[in-house]
Amino acid sequence: MNFKKYKAVIFDLDGVIVSTDECHYEAWKMLSDEEGIYFDREINQRLRGVSRMESLEIVLERAQKQYTDEEKLEMATRKNNYYVEKIQTLDQSAILDGALEFIDMAKSVGLKVAIGSSSKNTMTILKQVQCDGIFDAIADGNDIKNSKPAPDVFLVAAKKLGVNPKDCMVVEDAYAGVDAAISAGMDVLAVGYAGTYEIATYSAKSLGELI
Repeated sequence: MNFKKYKAVIFDLDGVIVSTDECHYEAWKMLSDEEGIYFDREINQRLRGVSRMESLEIVLERAQKQYTDEEKLEMATRKNNYYVEKIQTLDQSAILDGALEFIDMAKSVGLKVAIGSSSKNTMTILKQVQCDGIFDAIADGNDIKNSKPAPDVFLVAAKKLGVNPKDCMVVEDAYAGVDAAISAGMDVLAVGYAGTYEIATYSAKSLGELI
């Protein structure tokens, strides 16, 4: 990987900088159990990088009844309330291996760094893990209408940084996020769950592997 090719690195949050997988799983599981809908970790993997309402539609594939739009909105809000409660327990131990070192490495060669996350809880999470002051820009679910795999959040991040999309590299752990980065015209480093996705520009098991 040649850092000199780029002017900025845009990081997904969940699964790249911070591990919130268990918080999401437990919140969706609580909602599903209340509604009598089957939900397991395999289904949970399909929700990576996907917006809350789109995630709910995946969860509802196993539902035995039809829900109105009002009921769906209430369910999504209920899940988010459970999730927000759970992320209040996050601390710096939730930061993934190599994440801070990789950010420092990017900064040391003059690259700008940003967050590009579909989550509307991005700032809450960053504050919990004491990382809210290290990024040059933050784009999240509050800035966009279309979530990944649409490229919107990465394009917003690039605009906030003042950098051309073609000069950005994205770091992602979800297939939807890799697709979004490619659609934005950006190179992408796929890590973790998406590390075997063949369309990614670069691949690694984790950022720690690259330090």
